[in-house]
Amino acid sequence: MKTPSIHRRTALQLTATSAMAAWLAQPLNLLAQEAEKATAKGGEPLPYMDRIGLQLYTLRDAMKADPEGTLKAVAEAGYRQVELMNIDDEAVRLAAIARDNGLIVHSAFMDFNVIAEPNKDGVGSVETTLELAERIGLRHVVFGYIAKHQRDTADKCRAIADRANKAADQTRNAGMRMCYHNHSFEFATFNGDATEDANSNDDEKKANKLTAFDIFVERFDPHKMEFELDVFWAKIGGRDPIEMMRRLAGRISQMHLKDLKKDTPVITDEGQVPNDAFQELGNGIIDIPAVMKLAREIGVDQCHVEQDQSPAPLDSVRESYAFLKDAPA
Repeated sequence: MKTPSIHRRTALQLTATSAMAAWLAQPLNLLAQEAEKATAKGGEPLPYMDRIGLQLYTLRDAMKADPEGTLKAVAEAGYRQVELMNIDDEAVRLAAIARDNGLIVHSAFMDFNVIAEPNKDGVGSVETTLELAERIGLRHVVFGYIAKHQRDTADKCRAIADRANKAADQTRNAGMRMCYHNHSFEFATFNGDATEDANSNDDEKKANKLTAFDIFVERFDPHKMEFELDVFWAKIGGRDPIEMMRRLAGRISQMHLKDLKKDTPVITDEGQVPNDAFQELGNGIIDIPAVMKLAREIGVDQCHVEQDQSPAPLDSVRESYAFLKDAPA
């Protein structure tokens, strides 16, 4: 049964209060220690270090085997929040464990089929998703993928954008925000070719080079449907993340921070990306400090570290945090 909306809002407020209490319960000298270290090195810490997040997909195998130990290790590594992989009953439990370890939980990925293919058997509803999101205490609900058969025509992508707008409106009414997380497939034309982000005035040329991302930028309601820009996927898709951030200023609520191996070619089929293309922050070609500084300027709310592939994921997230901690602003 659905809970009356006033009760859901009350539950959300209580959950948010609990999250803040968990945050405040952390040792009060942590931020001061980081500031002292930054000052000793001659600079201020990077933006978002006071709330830097980790997308738990990076540690998906460890989370299955030992969620309690894994979340404890994430906190000990220095991260201040985690972004959940799912919005479901298990996520409610994981969020509680995360908060017990002093980690804030503001964001999680929904089942993308709820928007991309809502009539598919076994797929839940936007309403159920939002009720779970309120139980978790989320501020951001992420629509994070579209399967190949769901995105292979411009008309399908237009319909998805329209459904996303409707879901985003419902999310706003529930006191949360919805964003779309990109991969690299959005930057290919519908005949499979990668395109550059060119501002051509030739209408026919534009039509021939139309991409899913073009449709989303044009069709998403800029007041309701936001973006979670993944800089790795933008870069490997042939785009400049910094230019994209400037273009979408005011429309990006969250960022995924990843690094890309040098000399990796443009790849718009996410299934063809080699594992070693994913690098720890600072080991690739993306200027992560510049990304974070620009993110602050354009009003991004949260930044989350992620590394889709690693032979030693926990070591990788520790190395990435160490890079961010030592990088001057």
